[in-house]
Amino acid sequence: MGTEQQARRPGRAGQRGLSLVTAALLAIGAAVAFLTVAPAAQADPIERCTPTKGAIVAVDFGKWGGPVVRGCDTTPTTGYELLRAGGFTTAGTDHDGPAFICRIGNRSFNSGKQYPTPAEEDCVLTPQATAYWSYWIASPGQRKWTYSPLGAMSRTLKPGDVDAWVFGGTDIGGTKGRPSFTPDDVRAEGGDPPNPSDPPAPNVPPGTIDLAAATRWLTERLTNGQRVVNDGDTTPNYLATTEVAYALAATDSENPTARRIADFLGRPEHTDAYAYPAGKDEAPDATAAARLALVAEGTGKDPRAFGGHDLLGDLLANVCLSGSDAPQPVPGCTTKGDFRTTGQTEGQTLAVIALLNGGVTPPAESVTRLAQLQCDDGGFPSFLILDGQVCESEAPTTALVALALQRAGGHTAVVTKARSSLKKAQFATGAWPAASYSIPGSAYATGWVAQTLRALGDRAHANAAVSWLSRQQLPGGGFAFEEGTTDPLLYATTAAVIAGAKSDLVTLTTKEPTPPTTPPTTPPTTPPTTGPTAPPAGEGPDLRKGSAYLADHKRLIQGRYYEGSPRFADYGLTIDGAYALAATGHDNATLRNIVDFLDKGGRDASGRGVHDWTKIGTKYAGGGFIGKTAVLAESVGRDPRAFGGKDLISALAKGTCAAATPAEPRKCAGKGNYTYATSVFSQSLGIIAQVRAGETAAAAEPITYLKSLRDPSTGAWPSLIGEESDIEVDSTAMAAMTLDLLPDADAQAAVDQALAWLADQQLPDGGFTGASGNSVNSAALAVQGLSLDADKYATEIAKARKFLASQQNRDGGFNVSKGGQAGSDVRASAQAVGGATGISFGVLERDLSGTTPEPVPSVTGPGPSAPVIITPGEESGGPGSVEGQGGRGSLAATGSQITGLAVAAVLLVLAGWGTTHAARRRRESHGGQS
Repeated sequence: MGTEQQARRPGRAGQRGLSLVTAALLAIGAAVAFLTVAPAAQADPIERCTPTKGAIVAVDFGKWGGPVVRGCDTTPTTGYELLRAGGFTTAGTDHDGPAFICRIGNRSFNSGKQYPTPAEEDCVLTPQATAYWSYWIASPGQRKWTYSPLGAMSRTLKPGDVDAWVFGGTDIGGTKGRPSFTPDDVRAEGGDPPNPSDPPAPNVPPGTIDLAAATRWLTERLTNGQRVVNDGDTTPNYLATTEVAYALAATDSENPTARRIADFLGRPEHTDAYAYPAGKDEAPDATAAARLALVAEGTGKDPRAFGGHDLLGDLLANVCLSGSDAPQPVPGCTTKGDFRTTGQTEGQTLAVIALLNGGVTPPAESVTRLAQLQCDDGGFPSFLILDGQVCESEAPTTALVALALQRAGGHTAVVTKARSSLKKAQFATGAWPAASYSIPGSAYATGWVAQTLRALGDRAHANAAVSWLSRQQLPGGGFAFEEGTTDPLLYATTAAVIAGAKSDLVTLTTKEPTPPTTPPTTPPTTPPTTGPTAPPAGEGPDLRKGSAYLADHKRLIQGRYYEGSPRFADYGLTIDGAYALAATGHDNATLRNIVDFLDKGGRDASGRGVHDWTKIGTKYAGGGFIGKTAVLAESVGRDPRAFGGKDLISALAKGTCAAATPAEPRKCAGKGNYTYATSVFSQSLGIIAQVRAGETAAAAEPITYLKSLRDPSTGAWPSLIGEESDIEVDSTAMAAMTLDLLPDADAQAAVDQALAWLADQQLPDGGFTGASGNSVNSAALAVQGLSLDADKYATEIAKARKFLASQQNRDGGFNVSKGGQAGSDVRASAQAVGGATGISFGVLERDLSGTTPEPVPSVTGPGPSAPVIITPGEESGGPGSVEGQGGRGSLAATGSQITGLAVAAVLLVLAGWGTTHAARRRRESHGGQS
């Protein structure tokens, strides 16, 4: 795996960074305008980071002929701090500051030189979506990388987390550009401290299983590619069929044959035949129900709606409350905590795993029942014995129980004793016997034990086991039960395949986090009045609390937001917050303070003003940044032709591209594109600004260009401009708000089709998919878009607002996405608050008369540390007002969408590190997220 950084760590710097690319030196002329380089810390030794302590990061310098370099931090806080504390240096962009990672270096490669080099990327603006540092994450136990839905600064770490940074490009779903190495390759050896008396792993040559041959052999055992039928039988062998499904899912989470098996088993007649032999309304066979639940979980199906049954609910409903010694014993119950009808340890264990992986906490008695089965030698028996009965441990059962107890937590001592038992029983060849008294190694037993020891951190022992298995594989691809025999056995082969895939029964069944006519007869959305905006009818978020969260002085510091860097204000996010306050009207005084700061020359602690962000008057002037600022000026009655001392409207006209610039692809993607407007969001903001300023004629070419980006088959818009990206909710809603300002029939027809497509994208819970998952940002923007025809889409709007309410936390802020990292995020909250009003950016107005100007604050920062943007662990679902209550959320920010490859797009938002890379690029122009 490449070299590793190990050493003392002198101390951490205060800055944190975005999840996209690390950072940059920006030289303008001969002088350095910003030197946003994070100094290297010295990493903790890799071996000090274990599955229960610390976190590890890996950076792949392979593009430049370098190694994969690992770093460890035993006391990690965020993904960005892990990168720095792990021994890496970073540099940010001139436009977005140190938070946006544009370069990474490590002294173990090329004397610490940072990459990409200035010749490859100047790091002035956000890099292209095809050439940036993408950010990947894996939680403890996960064997596959997930593209991070949050920026590195916003991702809070748990013990055992691993991160990876890879230079290149990816798509919104993170299906491209994955690391070439696995999370297990990054993890250090160890786990919970092993028993000092544990023997070392056998010294055997390395070996790998031919998984393609093994899975081919298994597939050939299937009848019609969907079930196992024993020779001479006509009915399926359901247990064997589930085993094949597990093995195939371990090699590929989307294996089509595994999914066909799940479809077959999920037919009511087969679910009933296997798991409900006493009748579909009777107690299930707990082992069979658990096996089917695990098949469902391993193939993306719902175990609560499988074959006409709620398998998890039925398991919970049939936990024994007493044993066979009760006055009126319940059939199938040996003692309290047993799942009825199990009888065997395997069934009890599988039921516990199925519940845990389905998001259900199993009864404590059921888990304790497993722990109490442990024999004196640390192993576990195959039957659910009672105290005083003979306890004969078996390696496969011991492995399965240890895996379940590790997953359940709270039984470290029991698991450690089981690990020791397994390692002591391993032969010098790397194998385990089927039973303690057996002599030959067993592929069945070895496969099961290898899975568990790898999951527990004993990779050397697991690798020795796989080496032995590789030498036992038969010519046809299958495995015999024991060495020395030549008849392939299905159960031995499935266990060996899962071990060879470096997976286990818990991992392969755990869902990973990971992520389409007529012009309207009504006019555009009605602008708000000077008083607070009345929210749409129906349940929704508490907008007053949301406004208070955004205006809180702990977050909004002297008229601007800082997201991570204590000296580098996030002007895109600051304007997002202003949009939200303008939409609700709940705090006009704070809104005025923001506007005055931007308009009257206010500067952050690094000496930057808003036009150091828009780049107006420089070769890097960004149409989206300028447009976003101009729309704010227009929304509060300021003159966009003299805002912050600049004529923003003239700058937009000047920045309209006459043609594409192939030599500078990010500058102009085509005629009518604004300079450096690399997302649909950016292009839309520029058009809105010009149209609102009465310059519709000057915006003709930008409008034509925006229309040309529309997907004719769906009516939706992609995230990025000039780069391939998928159509998505955020950009489509923004483009619809833009074209709704235009009277021509073509524009109005495009709006109608866009709204129809938006409505079709709504999820059952009212949310909408963005790059961060079930995204708050996307739901809020959808509300704004659908409100262009509020009567027609009243039902969809109401559902979306209810979804937003479910993602609001007690502090008034919102989560980034449902099911994601819990805790309020400023960017998500800004988009949620403003979007929930349903007011389009095209008609947003707020009269600030009656407010009192305050002196523009001096150049000071937020203090020794950055304000708290994310509140990890914040309980959701706080009480709401008449407008609703909250729960967890997604990304927010006008314009910034975390959707599409938006990685790149989200760049724009970059100020919103809390967003995903994808969204980052988009945020470039709007500072929003998805």
